[in-house]
Amino acid sequence: MNVKYLLVTACMLAGHLISAQNFKGQVLYQENNNPVNEAHIFVNNKVITHSDTNGYFEVSIPEKGANLKISYLGYLTIEKFITPQDGSVSFTLEEAPIHIPGVMVSGNSRIDPVFTIETNDYVKKIVQPRNVADLFNDINGFSLIKRGNYAIDPSFRASQYEQLNVQFDGGTKAMHACPNRMDPITTHVIPEEIEKIEIIKGPYTVRYGATFGGIVNMVTQVPDASEYGLHGSVHAGYESNGGSLVSMARLQQATEKYDITGNVGFRDFGNYEDGDGTEIPSSFRSLDYGVKVGLNFTPNQRLQAHWRQSFGRDVLHAGLPMDTDLDDSSILSVDYKLTGLSGTVKNIDAKLYYSYVDHIMSNTDRPSFMMTDAVSAINATTAGGKIELKLKPNEKFTLFTGLDALHIARDGNRTRLVKRNAMGPLPTPVEFIDKVWQDSYINDMGLFAEGKYSVSENTVLTTGFRYDLVTSEIKDPEADFGALYPDLDKRNEHNLSGTVSLKYAPSYRFIMELAYGRGVRSANMIERVINHFNVGQDAYEYIGNPNLDAEINNQFEIGFSGKLPLSDNSTDRFTYTSSFYYSFYENYIVAVIDESLTRKFMPTSEPVNPKVFRNLDKAYKTGFEVSAGVDFLNDFNFTTELAYVYAKNKDLSESLPLVPPLTTSLKLGFEKERFWVNAIYRITSEQNDISTSFGETTTPGYEVLDLRLGVVPFKNLTLGIAALNVFDETYYNHLNFSFNNQADFGRTPINDPGRNLSAFVQYKF
Repeated sequence: MNVKYLLVTACMLAGHLISAQNFKGQVLYQENNNPVNEAHIFVNNKVITHSDTNGYFEVSIPEKGANLKISYLGYLTIEKFITPQDGSVSFTLEEAPIHIPGVMVSGNSRIDPVFTIETNDYVKKIVQPRNVADLFNDINGFSLIKRGNYAIDPSFRASQYEQLNVQFDGGTKAMHACPNRMDPITTHVIPEEIEKIEIIKGPYTVRYGATFGGIVNMVTQVPDASEYGLHGSVHAGYESNGGSLVSMARLQQATEKYDITGNVGFRDFGNYEDGDGTEIPSSFRSLDYGVKVGLNFTPNQRLQAHWRQSFGRDVLHAGLPMDTDLDDSSILSVDYKLTGLSGTVKNIDAKLYYSYVDHIMSNTDRPSFMMTDAVSAINATTAGGKIELKLKPNEKFTLFTGLDALHIARDGNRTRLVKRNAMGPLPTPVEFIDKVWQDSYINDMGLFAEGKYSVSENTVLTTGFRYDLVTSEIKDPEADFGALYPDLDKRNEHNLSGTVSLKYAPSYRFIMELAYGRGVRSANMIERVINHFNVGQDAYEYIGNPNLDAEINNQFEIGFSGKLPLSDNSTDRFTYTSSFYYSFYENYIVAVIDESLTRKFMPTSEPVNPKVFRNLDKAYKTGFEVSAGVDFLNDFNFTTELAYVYAKNKDLSESLPLVPPLTTSLKLGFEKERFWVNAIYRITSEQNDISTSFGETTTPGYEVLDLRLGVVPFKNLTLGIAALNVFDETYYNHLNFSFNNQADFGRTPINDPGRNLSAFVQYKF
């Protein structure tokens, strides 16, 4: 790969081959002709600059001309082909009908929450996501926790599961039913339905529910004014490794007063092979559909309803003790938004949602079936809502305040038919019923206030405070669990969280951010109520603890980002971002071996002693993400990204679990409007700083190269091909689970796919 580095360097140092000239413009509001500050200015689909406080901007364009695009939140996007001969031009922005995507990131770098990421390049990935979690694979700082091809969870900075506040459209949630997380939230929506992903890197806002390690908001598509009329799209994809097929169709009718969108998708993934040609049991099938209806009563008032269902079948989980026979979910959400009010109250936002997950898993195709026939039928209900007011007491101060609610309830049993024991077959099989969730619930009622104050034209101060009343109860405890915790009763917790941050942006070329966040997370249901079930990466039985204190993350962060033009007469530029953070934890929740207890199921098997969830006091985490890139020769780009996390459990003198190693990405691309090609070379270092108490082992480093090519041969048709893991590397990520209860595998980490060729076609109409 050294030759590639030299070629990249040579390209970066090459002179500019295309001359350019300056173009000046001004952006104005149509309704009053006032200047627009911070409008995004694109040249050939690349963000080049922003309009200043007087609405003016200046860009360099080639002599032959370029495509100019101007966008601003709440207004229709302007697109125009310009040449240097056009001189100075004024552009007026027309107000667009409001939508309710639940957006946290507005696109205005001065007022957005600190330490945010906004990403969406699904089409240009040219791969078929197993579920939504695959969309995080190329985001700096993210890793994937894999139990196979289906049950994939995102991890960010060694925060995972409920430590991340994962939601759709600004608040909608669907919690998993399976205690082994066979059905995480990322499996309950079609990946192709996601328009973009918004990420807040820490507990730096209080407006979107209790947040411990960060917020992930997956925004689904909403038609805009440019899509009025009947429109739709169809797409299909194929992957050679596993013979996997993906298809989806989308149809929408939109007018100024209403819009209706429907989509349906089908995925059929086979068992893939690793770099050594070993077949990994990981096949699954899923069918998804959704319907979204929006009504615009007035230009500033909208009601939207969204209904979606997902059906998973015959899902194999290489890293879990059972497989999924059935995984059905239903999600309904209703949103209301009223904007542009006169007086102090400017906006009103409201949301209600409900989800239900029905999950059945069994060990029919596993070695343990010879001893015991086990079937679990379990369910999860998630419901909640939010109402938020935007207040504007004066021009410098904006206040968001409101309340939200979250209800999680789970129940279900595991039925075991024991057919034989250590002595041999039983004359008559014996049936046992195990309470998986013990009919439990957790309610969270939250009250929040978050204010933004413009200290100066270039500086914004944000402060926020949040109070959560968390109520939990185990309504039908197992006898041995009740004996272990004799004082079981309804429990109330009072959690206080908050944040303060400062954003300094003297120009669009430089931003500095400082933040402190106190994120508080009450124990999840696995940590509270699980009773002698295997829910970890190891072979231990786990026991919950309903008396756990809430985890607290005190996180400090500083970051710098900016862009620098490489010359005065071209659109080429150098960009950079950096974040450096430190967290110290209070009441960190981990599972610790309890030698006073013995395992409940198969009591003669090792390990004999189970793990019980406990609070620890001395734990911390620190790390960084940095990236730097160069746009050169108008259409070329090169980016390098690094992410590193170091986390320590001082009580046990070891690392915290599931900490990814140092990762480096090198990306080289060529991109025009109708053609793009890119190469991504990932270097993942060895991880020898491990959590032995969690069952982790040292993970070797590896290097993987992916190549992608896309083309738009004519309007509305997109074709793409990709070669993933080009060198057919045999590797596994540190966060991969180990094989569990598999006939042909020992308890070793699951390898990722070997070489994989992918093809993709999309047609819009």
